[in-house]
Parts: sequence; structure tokens; C-alpha cells
Amino acid sequence: MAELLRSKGYRVIGTSRNPQILRQRLMGQCWDAVELVEVDLRSTEAIAELISRVEPDEIYNFAAFSTGSGMYDQPVAIGDVNGLAVARILDAVQDSPKAIRFCQASSSEMFGAAGVSPQNEATAFAPRSPYGAAKLFAHNLIGISRQRHGTFACSAILFNHESPRRATDFVTRKITHAAAAIHMGTAVDLVLGDLEARRDWGHAQDVVDAMWRMLQAAHADDYVVATGQTHSVAELCKIAFDHVGLDWTRHVRTDATLKRVPDSIQLVGDATRAKEKLGWAPSITFEVMIKEMVDADLFDMQSISASKGFIK
Repeated sequence: MAELLRSKGYRVIGTSRNPQILRQRLMGQCWDAVELVEVDLRSTEAIAELISRVEPDEIYNFAAFSTGSGMYDQPVAIGDVNGLAVARILDAVQDSPKAIRFCQASSSEMFGAAGVSPQNEATAFAPRSPYGAAKLFAHNLIGISRQRHGTFACSAILFNHESPRRATDFVTRKITHAAAAIHMGTAVDLVLGDLEARRDWGHAQDVVDAMWRMLQAAHADDYVVATGQTHSVAELCKIAFDHVGLDWTRHVRTDATLKRVPDSIQLVGDATRAKEKLGWAPSITFEVMIKEMVDADLFDMQSISASKGFIK
């Protein structure tokens, strides 16, 4: 998002619990041109002070606990950051004399045990985790703020989205990283859970484009952002390992203890509203995205090897 906004001439101010560590992690990208400030999203006063001082035109909120296992851990902290923090931001936006546009990164996890597939903006929510419940709390507040206060606030109901910057504790990056490592000879195999689990995976670059378009629209609304297609973990493995000339079935094994509770119905998004009202459509295919992630992992590993004086 920062790169997209910078490319459009925005002044970008990013928030973090620890800007110094964040800047070190993001060196080499667009971050020299991004102002990073420290803010505690659990503090109403800190949020209000920042918004009053900066007077932003647009706010995009991505802050959340977001790891797979973490969706069920620390429900109080999840409720505070994923839910109450949005209430604090909206309060500050509503109190500001400036007309600020706000976009919240909501989640398909709000659908949880939805009774229909695919899901769109009219599908009933049925979250199955504290993560999904907190996101739904924030989502509902956005609708209330629009109706009661006239706030230009949008909820981007995001299905799974990936990129080379995804952390390795998520299955997509876990797989691409393993494929690169096995190719480099620094790993032998990869252990996964359910190979038949399917997700609607899109690219983060497409997702932020959709969110930006939401805040350029004439009217605020909520939008599902998804590809409308699902792929299995096995398909992901095949693309990643094929890309480095390996047979994934020789290197990937399963562990039943790693399997999550199977979905009662397939989570897959219907982004018709975004396509019709925003002119948005995903531009990066699943296969291209996975290959890009493998290439990025290979580049990092080869750079490390070269710095140590050897490379495969």
C-alpha cells in the first residue's frame, strides 16, 4: 500500500509499535520516502493525537493479529487490536474537523461457517474464531459510523492475499521457502497438514489497489475483494516445486496433527460489486504469484550464500 500511494504522489505516514525495527526489516523498498511513527493502537489518546496532528486525507488500517494459530489465541488482545482499535480510530475521524476517508482491512474469516458459497457482501456472517469475531465487530462499527455520522468509511472484506513479504509461518510462504531451500540443498523435506485444503488466494498488490479505489469512489461502501477461484495446498506445492525443477511428491509429507478443522463450506469470494462499481479485477494469477514468491526466496538465499563466499 505504501508503494502504491507513493507512486501516486501521496505523502505516506506509517504507524508501528516499533518504527526502528520495522524500518530495518523493510530496507531497500520505498521506505526512505515513508515517515514512520510509533503509536499504540490500544491508546485512544495516542490515536486522536496522531490524527489531529497529521490531518490525513485517507487512513488505511491493516493492524491485526493475523497468524493462523493466533486466530484462537489471546482473545482479549485480539479483541482490543482487531476490534476496539477501529472504534478508537473512527472516534478520532468523526471528531476531526477535516473530512477523512477510512478503509478497514476486514477479513473473510468473518464469514466463518457461512451457509452459502461463494460469499458476497450480502452473505450472513458466522465467525468461528476470536479473530473473525473481532473483525466483525470492527466491520459493524464502520457501517454504524457511515449511517449515524456520515463518515466516509469502507470495509474491504479481504480473502487470502499473499506476496513475497508473507511471513514463513503462513502456509504459502512456508511452501515457497521450502521449495527454494530444497533446491539450494539446505533442506530435505517439508511437513504439512491437509494438502486438499483450498483457499481463494490473491496477490497483495491487487488487494491494495482495490482498497485505494474504494476511497476514490463517490460513495463509501463495503466490498468483497477476492479472485473467485480456489486452489488446493497440493496445487500450490506443485507450482512451487515445479518452478525449481523438483517433484513435490518426493519432498512433501503430511502430519495429521497439523490439520485444521475442515471447512463446512468453501470460502471463496464473489467480488462482483468491486468489479462493477470500482472497475477492479485481479491482475496477477495464482501461478504467477507463487512463482514470484519462490523467485524471491531463491534470491534471498543466493544472496546470503554469495555473501558467505559460496553459491549453488
